[in-house]
Amino acid sequence: MKYNIVVLMLLLFGVTGSAQKVYSLQECIRIGLERNYSIRIVRNEEMQSKNNVTLGNAGYLPTVDLEGGFSGDINNERNRLASDGSIEKGNGITSEVANVGLNVNWTIFDGFGIQANYERLKELHLLGALNTRIVIEDFIAELSSEYYNLIRQKIRLNNLRSTLELSRERVRIAETHFNVGSGSGLDWQQAQVDFNADSSLVLNQLEVVYASRIRLNQLMALNDVEEQIQFKDTLIVPNPYLDEVELWESTLQTNTSLLIAEKNRHLSELDYKSIKSRDYPYLRLNAGYGYTTNWNEVGTYDLQKRLGFNYGLTVGINLFDGLNRKREKRNAKIDIENQKLRVQELKLSLRADMCNFWMAYQNNLNRWELEKENSVVAEENFQRAIDRYRLRELSGIELREAQLSLLEAEERRSDVEHSIKVCEISLLQLSGLLIEYLSEDKAAKE
Repeated sequence: MKYNIVVLMLLLFGVTGSAQKVYSLQECIRIGLERNYSIRIVRNEEMQSKNNVTLGNAGYLPTVDLEGGFSGDINNERNRLASDGSIEKGNGITSEVANVGLNVNWTIFDGFGIQANYERLKELHLLGALNTRIVIEDFIAELSSEYYNLIRQKIRLNNLRSTLELSRERVRIAETHFNVGSGSGLDWQQAQVDFNADSSLVLNQLEVVYASRIRLNQLMALNDVEEQIQFKDTLIVPNPYLDEVELWESTLQTNTSLLIAEKNRHLSELDYKSIKSRDYPYLRLNAGYGYTTNWNEVGTYDLQKRLGFNYGLTVGINLFDGLNRKREKRNAKIDIENQKLRVQELKLSLRADMCNFWMAYQNNLNRWELEKENSVVAEENFQRAIDRYRLRELSGIELREAQLSLLEAEERRSDVEHSIKVCEISLLQLSGLLIEYLSEDKAAKE
């Protein structure tokens, strides 16, 4: 029979899809954090910002240069002596100089600009760490969502396979009835049509499961993107115990985007301090130690050598720069105000997101209770229907309706469980608790 060939194909698909390794969500996250290319790139960028936090980069330390050089010239000279007016001439007269020296330059004070610059470098390092954190949070949220999506798609595949088995049983019963003369050929043919339709749905769902698995392997940056993986979790278990007040308090304290906005506000204040430092005088120290040699073909000395130390101190203040400093101060103050407004705007946006996600979370929890009841009722209704169908007390169309009602009830329950989990992930990411919640320690406590 045709339906036996289809069953054989589906069984073969099931065999080739057997798993080799078992992964928990925490294991997937651990592997992804170690291997994902985006994570590795942003961590390298954070390391660059950390490397920039040095006293020398801020301007605290002096610069020391070792320099050497050689120069010379060849001239034709014509000199008239003041004593007697006589003329002295010379052609091709050479003069050469060679020197080597050690020079030190040090800005001792520049109106607190160095201090502001050093503080800015430290803030940029912290900002780099926050940028890394937000990328990690986005990655964990994406990977977790895909992890639960794959579980959901596998649940749907199992539901469709169960439906397929029920359709196969219906075909067997219809064929038996037809062979003994108690059923019509039309009922048998319709059962075969429904069986083939269910087979097509299973084949399509196998493709969906395959694509989700490939996506998860890609997020984990596995060497073999087609690697067969098996999950420790086979069901989606929602957490109905989140607290909105605690989540919002945590959002105000640890939300990564909000922390980044606060850092940007502080950086704008440091920019203002750096501009204001130009109102103060500056003090610079310079010193050197060097050796110089001169060779002259004419003059009192034909060879001169010098070895010595030189030093100097420069004090100055900018009195007028075309009013540019005043303009920059005004713009810096506006930037500070804008950063404060961005923080307030972000808080409002976060509150709106929190309200929307919390509403969806609560609504889906209510739907979950309803769909669990529906699944039980639909299962009982189908069992009655299949028993009546065996006794020829129910038509094939009515049995099909009961069968589809059971499948739809199971689908709705699976969908709402996945929706609750997505809301959980969104709420935890919003509140800055996602990494902590999905850590190994948290999993062990549960």
